[in-house]
Amino acid sequence: MNEFSNRFYEKLSKFSPTQIERIFNQLKNQNEMLGSLVQSLSVGVIALDKDFKIIELNNSALRLLPLNFNKKDKKKRLEKIYNIISDDELSEFFKDCYDTNKTNVRSEFSILINDNVRFVDISFLPLVQKNKINGSLVIVEDITERRNQAILLHRMEALASLTNIAANVAHEIKNPLGSISIHIQLMQKAVKKHRDGDGLLPDPKYTENYLEIVNQEIARLNKIVVDFLMAVKPISTELVLVNPNKILKNIVEFITPEFTEKRIKIITSFVDDCPRLLIDEKLFRDVVINVIVNAAAAMQERYKENIDNNIFEEVFFGRLDIETFIKDGNFILKISDNGVGMSDEVKSRIFEPYYTTKANGTGLGMPMAYKIIKEFSGEIVVQSELGEGATFIISIPLPQIKTKLLSHEEKK
Repeated sequence: MNEFSNRFYEKLSKFSPTQIERIFNQLKNQNEMLGSLVQSLSVGVIALDKDFKIIELNNSALRLLPLNFNKKDKKKRLEKIYNIISDDELSEFFKDCYDTNKTNVRSEFSILINDNVRFVDISFLPLVQKNKINGSLVIVEDITERRNQAILLHRMEALASLTNIAANVAHEIKNPLGSISIHIQLMQKAVKKHRDGDGLLPDPKYTENYLEIVNQEIARLNKIVVDFLMAVKPISTELVLVNPNKILKNIVEFITPEFTEKRIKIITSFVDDCPRLLIDEKLFRDVVINVIVNAAAAMQERYKENIDNNIFEEVFFGRLDIETFIKDGNFILKISDNGVGMSDEVKSRIFEPYYTTKANGTGLGMPMAYKIIKEFSGEIVVQSELGEGATFIISIPLPQIKTKLLSHEEKK
């Protein structure tokens, strides 16, 4: 097209008015065809000038992005695009690209549009004219179905793993059922023997003792079944792309006054330019608070006497370290305390349903934390020695696009 335009311009003086009109109409038709093609694309396309003002955009861009923009409103064209985006995180991303003059960047976002959460992939490319960069080209792709399929696949894999869990439960149930059957048969034989003889009741060892064993085995069966239901009960999650550091900072701000009063100092170290994770914000917050509350209890238990005997409020005995970093394509959260620590038995059973060392504990907090992190396709482990504090390490995989972009910044 450019080559044709240049040749046409060079020979313009040689054309008659009729020829010029015919060529102009041809160019007009081609331009309209190109415009129709762009408008028909399912991906959003936005052309921005160097000041990040909208030059042109197609209908898909208006559909996929929360833009307060009307093509006929000339005033809106004078606004920088990040000022007319109603989503704060998306607006911040566009502004950062403008402030730092970024090109060839790509990221994913979850956006609330018409009360529905949509996932979009946004790419920034240089807009080149006459071998010079005169702005940016923004490509917006709706990847909601792709994300939903990935979430569904993860849940199907989780359901498939229930086969192994069910096999283990069947094995566990078999033993108490066998014991119950044997002792009931023994009681039946004892009762029949005495009825055929003197008609008196059997000795207590053949009745009450056997019944006590039966009751114990029934209780054991009940626990196995309840634990199984706990393990397979689905968690209702709404996975969206959010910045975990923002959640952690809000939590720290919320708990700092209470922890200061408990003589616990909070030390934080958060990764710069934190990537967004595909998680449920509320459930992630619940997991972190659960770990922190347990850490506070462990530190108070260890330093209770020191705290009670020290009148100086500025003296801290407990220390809570919260650290985040990127490693091997994963977002890592480490929460460490200098509390009483755990024995090997407690450490090995901490994620078991109903296992607790607290007098008033339910034993459900850490198992639920484990299940939630698994819903995020992540891992949670604990490192601890008795009397040496504890460290919980939560690892959540980055979205695929972020894994590629941040690989060179990963922590060694």
